[in-house]
Formats: sequence, C-alpha cells, structure tokens
Amino acid sequence: MRAQCLAILLMLLAPAAHAETESFPSTFKTKTIPANGAQLHVRVGGQGPAVILIHGFGDTGDMWAKLGEDLARDHTVVVPDLRGMGLSDKPDRGYDKWTQAADMRAVLQSLGIDKAVVVGHDIGTMVAYAYAARYRDFTEKLIVMDAPVPGVPPWDEVVRGPLLWHFDLGGPDMERLVKGRERIYLDRFWNDFAGTPSKVTEATRRHYAEIYARPGAMRAAFAQFRAIRTDAEDNKKAIATKLTIPVLAVGGGKSFGKMEAVVMRNAATDVTEVVIPDAGHWLMEEQPAATVKAVREFLDGKK
Repeated sequence: MRAQCLAILLMLLAPAAHAETESFPSTFKTKTIPANGAQLHVRVGGQGPAVILIHGFGDTGDMWAKLGEDLARDHTVVVPDLRGMGLSDKPDRGYDKWTQAADMRAVLQSLGIDKAVVVGHDIGTMVAYAYAARYRDFTEKLIVMDAPVPGVPPWDEVVRGPLLWHFDLGGPDMERLVKGRERIYLDRFWNDFAGTPSKVTEATRRHYAEIYARPGAMRAAFAQFRAIRTDAEDNKKAIATKLTIPVLAVGGGKSFGKMEAVVMRNAATDVTEVVIPDAGHWLMEEQPAATVKAVREFLDGKK
C-alpha cells in the first residue's frame, strides 16, 4: 500500500508530457479552411507582412511554434497542416506538390492575403518550392530547410542515397506492416536523420506518433512520398525559368548542410546559404534558436 501511494504521488508530481511539447501562443487562432476539396487545419497569428510556414513528414504545423511566436511580433503568420497530415483532411488524391502548392494558395486567399514569404522544411520544402515556382508574382521570398527538391540537380545523385529508401514505400501491405507500429516507423526517421537523436524528446515523439496513428494518416504520409516521381517531372520543367526572388537555403550541419544551397542555386538566381552547426535534419527540434535567428535575419535583410 505504501509503495502504491508513493507511485501515485510520483505520477502526480511528474510533469505532463505535453508540457515539453511546444505550443503556439494563445494569440494564434485555429481555422478550418477549404482548399481544393480538402479541409485544412490552419493556425493564424500576428499582424503585418504574411509568412506561411509549411511542415514536413514526422511533424505537423506544430513544429513551427517557436518560429511562429518570433515572427508574429511583426508578421501575419499562417501555419497549415498539409493535406493528409495533422488535423487536416486525408483525401485519396492530391499529394503531388504542385497540387499542394495550390492548397497553400487557397489558404492564403481565404485569409485575404495576396503576397507572402514561403517557408518549408522537409516535404514542406518541396511544397514551398512548388508554390514559388507556380505563383511567382505572389511569393516575396522563399526559405527552404534541409531537404532535396525533386528533379532539381543533383537530384539523381541525392535520391540514390541509401537513407532515402522510404521515398518508394507505400501501398496496402506497407500500411498493414506499420499499423499499430507507427511509433517504431517514426523513430527510424527521428533517429537516423537527427544529429543528436535525444534532442527529439520523448514527449515530441509521443505527440506525433499519436497523430500519425489516426485513421488514414499513414496512407496519406506514404502518398506524400510516392508522389515525388511526379514532383520531379514537374520541377524539371519549372527550373527552366529560375526563381529571381531572394532564397534562403538552410541545411543542418550533420544532415543536408551546404547541399541545400547547391540545389537551390540550380533553381534560383539569388540564394543565401546558411548551415546550422550541430544539427541534423530536425532543425526546429535540435537547434531552434539558431534556426529562428537565421530566418529572422534573412527576413530583416541582415543576410
């Protein structure tokens, strides 16, 4: 009995897991916005020139809490969950990045926003580039973080990397294999792509594993990757006319590093390179302060 009481007391005194997971300030509001037949979950906060923050796989828009809080001091910050991910709808189609760029455009138009800075990480980088290429007159600046862009050189070499086997994974059998084991599958990404895996905290892992275990979530996640072959063909056409807007290419020092800028210089004429030291792929989880600083300086014209 004494041991049971002690165990209960320790549980009550232990910090809740969600306390370690970053959340947006209370000034941010959530909306459900229709976009190309999908209902997207969107967070909006701040006031001023618009910035849209686009997450990738293994995350949702929740990943941007620290950056969103900083930018909301003088920007209108828009943070959607991509179709099929987070709290957004999970339709059967539309996972090519050109279509998802149209989703982002629909979100901004719904909010009465004409032009915006576009920021992406991981799959969000692919969507962000597609947005800038498709909506050139409505993109002020582009910031891409630690991911290749399908079809943009040296894509053929990058895609052969042994760590990227998941690009072609998917289908009903793969869904069956992962069902009930979402945490195991996601741990592979957090461990293999992090510079320091422990910086992706247990609370963060539990948070996203629960979200990706929801009905249809892994089917949609696989679809994001399996659309990459289509994305590559779309982007091979797009780079025939390079972007002329300012572009910030951010790579983790223990991940994509300088290659982020190498890629973007094949797609844009005005590229600023930043490598975040002591960070792997998960920049906002591993080195949030340095990543926020890089974005802020670029937007403020200090880089």
